[in-house]
Formats: sequence, structure tokens, C-alpha cells
Amino acid sequence: MAQRSKKAPPKVEADTLPTLRGMELSVDVVGPVQRAVGGYGQYEAALRANLKDKYFPIIELGYGSANHEDDVTEIRYKTSAPYGRIGVDFNILKNKHDLYRVYVGGRYAFTSFKYDVQVADGINDPVWNGQAAYNVSDVSCNYHWIEALGGIQARIWGPLSLGWSVRYKKRIAQKHGQAGEPWYVPGYGKRGASRLGATFNIIYSF
Repeated sequence: MAQRSKKAPPKVEADTLPTLRGMELSVDVVGPVQRAVGGYGQYEAALRANLKDKYFPIIELGYGSANHEDDVTEIRYKTSAPYGRIGVDFNILKNKHDLYRVYVGGRYAFTSFKYDVQVADGINDPVWNGQAAYNVSDVSCNYHWIEALGGIQARIWGPLSLGWSVRYKKRIAQKHGQAGEPWYVPGYGKRGASRLGATFNIIYSF
């Protein structure tokens, strides 16, 4: 009687959804705004696969540029080049099939570019005690970096969603010419061993 009275454990329903749930095409609007109001920015689009609403392999491609002159030093810096990132996002919500997502992810990124530097009034010449012209062009560089990110995505209507992300970028390798470290790196941002960034994406699912 005691054995008969024991309840059978509840059955766990298998996830019958297909592995590939669709694709997502997105564009970032932060980069163009930066370019419009400041001396640098980028245009970026991404293609992301939806695997069971949990895993999201992604490729991000963009074109970054800078044309900036420092008001104090009068140094003008100019560059433009494409860049790319590859990585994956993970939906960490318990209900992964919800219309909202909270995710974490990682990226590997690379760019190869050239830059120009010009000093309007030249630099001090310690030998002749005067001003010497300073102008370098087509300095070749490349940058490798990784990114850790967290973000939110919300569906607003039909196939359209909005997404926000905050990113921590860490440089892992670089190569620059004799002119020194570049002021701006396409896709990475202003120079430095690490930096924070953000994106605001308009996303179309299909």
C-alpha cells in the first residue's frame, strides 16, 4: 500500500523547438551619433543566429573613421578602415522563449588600418631652436582585442526589437609604426589598454 501511494515524479517535457529559430540583422545607432557630434565614430551592422532562443553566434562588421584636431595641441589625426568581430551571446533568462532577453557574451575583434598625423605649427626643434614641420601619412597599424558584454533585448512590434549592451574592451595585441600609438582605432575607440563602450541596436528578426 505504501509503495502504491508514492507519486510518480513529474515528467520533464522535452524542448521540441528546432535548433535554428531564425536569424537577426541589426544596426547600431550609437556610432553614427558619435561621428556626427564628435571627431570619431563608426557604422556597424551584425548578423546573429538564434539557436533554441538560448545561444546566439554573431558576426559584427563595421567601418570606423576619425578626423579630429585637438584644440590645445593643434594635432590633427585622421584614419578610416573596416573592422570585424566574432563571438556568441547567451540568453540567461529562465524562460528563454520570452519576448524579452537578458544576455551575456564575448567577442574577438580585429582591424588593420592606416592613419595620418599633422601638427599645424610643427614641433620644437632642439637642434635649430625653431619650429619644424611634422606630418606623417599612411602609418600602418593593426589591433586585436576581446570584449565582454551584457545586454537587454525587447521585442517592440512584430519582427522588430531594440537592444542595449555595455561592453568592456581589452586590447590583447597591437602593431603600430614609428609615429606611436594611434589616437583612435576603428571599432575599438580611443587608445588605451582597455575601455568601456555601449551599443543601441535596432534588430530585425527573420
